[in-house]
Amino acid sequence: MTDMSVAAHLSLGQLELFGFGDTPTERLILSWSGVLLLALLSNLIARRIILRGFRAVAAKTRSKWDDVMVEQQVFARLSHLAPALIVYVAAPVLLDPEADAGAVDYLRRVANVWMILAGARTLHALLDALVIIGLEKESTRTKPVRSYAQVVQLIVWVGAGILSVAVLMQKSPTALLTGLGAMTAVLLLVFRDTILGFIASLRIEANEMLRVGDWVEMPKYGADGDVVEIGLHTVKIQNWDKTITTIPTHAFMSDSFKNWRGMAESGGRRIKRALKLDMTTVRFLDAADIEHLSGIQSLRPYLQERTAEVEAWNQEHDVNHSTPVNGRRLTNLGTFRAYVETYLRQLGPIRDDMTFLVRQLAPTPEGLPLELYCFSSEQRWAQYEGIMGDIFDHLLSVLEEFDLKAYQQPSGADFRSLSSATGA
Repeated sequence: MTDMSVAAHLSLGQLELFGFGDTPTERLILSWSGVLLLALLSNLIARRIILRGFRAVAAKTRSKWDDVMVEQQVFARLSHLAPALIVYVAAPVLLDPEADAGAVDYLRRVANVWMILAGARTLHALLDALVIIGLEKESTRTKPVRSYAQVVQLIVWVGAGILSVAVLMQKSPTALLTGLGAMTAVLLLVFRDTILGFIASLRIEANEMLRVGDWVEMPKYGADGDVVEIGLHTVKIQNWDKTITTIPTHAFMSDSFKNWRGMAESGGRRIKRALKLDMTTVRFLDAADIEHLSGIQSLRPYLQERTAEVEAWNQEHDVNHSTPVNGRRLTNLGTFRAYVETYLRQLGPIRDDMTFLVRQLAPTPEGLPLELYCFSSEQRWAQYEGIMGDIFDHLLSVLEEFDLKAYQQPSGADFRSLSSATGA
């Protein structure tokens, strides 16, 4: 019997003078009460004194990491180790190791499991805190650190569970792991999403397919917005209407999605929109038309150059001007295309160093599409839409100068005008 055990039993013997502890049952109750009292006292000291001291020190320091540790309850969960340690140490002291060997062994096993689970909870909170601290750094903000932390947390809890069972059953963890080989199929089925998510997160990181802050479109899931979180199991996307769409991480490997990061990094945002023209208004230009359109300052150099080129070609080929079909002629549509190109190049927000096209598309029953394909240096949504709106407002307004009309399907007013003209 150790000195501490002798001292404890002497104390119990002193209590017997007061009439309590005469029987083995009373002594057992007294010993268990002493263990419980010491555990509660140590928990009180750890939480009310030591933990408050940590919080006070963290509040006074300038660094943020200790504040995050306190917010994530890392120290609070660590304080739960104190009662377990006291129970583990005090059990053989307050209980008779010879008479109560079974109780001592049971208490120490429970204390071990308690310490394992408390340590796992502390590591879980610590990893959460490290994720928050890491996301505040520019170098790790775009990395899926949360998914990595969740993998480590999963490993910690699996390890804690195996160790706890091994301690309670008094068997080696290696023997338990050997037995788990027969449960591999079941574990794969249970952790299927976790395994898929982990593999997907590794591939996403290795290929830089997705980052926090990327604008992503995934029509299958109704997602169109910014990536706000990349986790082990799910990716959270905040849509432009401020709703949140949650998508399985592995879906980004099996399904298609559009990432607008390339646009943001290029410095330009594409304008691709067509103006549909009424094909019946397309015609050749005569001398009066050319003189009239020469009044447009931005168009005058083009008209002078093209007119001289056309006249030289016609003279060279001895063109008969009795009909416009012979030779080369300027058209109002071609001149309008030249004006649109000149107008766009004079606009400040349009990028000259990126793809720039003003082209005709194939005619359709809804008219002849004249498509603008260029890039705006303004990428912000509202400003980008404003620039594109100003461009088409202007083009629709100047169509009449070129004797062109935009195609529009017949409306009720058109049919009423037709009826009144025919007297119906």
